Amino acid sequence: MPSDKKPPSKLFPISRRRFIQGVSAGATAAVLVPEIGRAQLQLDEEIAGQPRLPLRLRVNGRTFRLNVEPRWTLLDVLRNQLDLTGTKRVCDRGECGACTVLRDGQPIYSCLTLAIEAEGHDIQTIESLSADGRLHPLQEAFVKHDALQCGFCTPGMVMALKVLLDHNPNPTLDDVKQAISGNLCKCGTYPKIFRAAQDAAQMMRKGS
Repeated sequence: MPSDKKPPSKLFPISRRRFIQGVSAGATAAVLVPEIGRAQLQLDEEIAGQPRLPLRLRVNGRTFRLNVEPRWTLLDVLRNQLDLTGTKRVCDRGECGACTVLRDGQPIYSCLTLAIEAEGHDIQTIESLSADGRLHPLQEAFVKHDALQCGFCTPGMVMALKVLLDHNPNPTLDDVKQAISGNLCKCGTYPKIFRAAQDAAQMMRKGS
């Protein structure tokens, strides 16, 4: 009589050898993952345990004396040591431009700049733009034209545009687009940003 039982190969398609190999690999991974984690933790502790270096940093016209770890970025120091949180941390890899500040009048990504590299340079952040309770024309124009939504990209945009208006008092639309080509706005407020930049340029030409 024909049997109702299926051949062993159909019931258990994985061989005993492959099964044992798979179990062994899983056991090895279970052992190695904690070891890798501990090694990374030890490495982080060793890096963090390095002696700090004295740093004299000139930011927004003031000189600060700090002790920093060699691995700290300028963004780290501005936000965590100097409490200048207007400069935003978003991508942290030099892609979005939200952390843009000025070094000797030129825009840089502070997330890609080591703090120790900024010594001997003049650093300017978004906090420096307003004075005596009055906003910079760029800031006024951004508010007027509602050129921001979440606001994370705004400080970087404003700083990049400040460089443009400092050197070009009458920029074209293409000039504005080029100036913020390294800055991303996920909210998509670009048309309003363009209008704000050109309006600010007009206000600055009039001396307002």
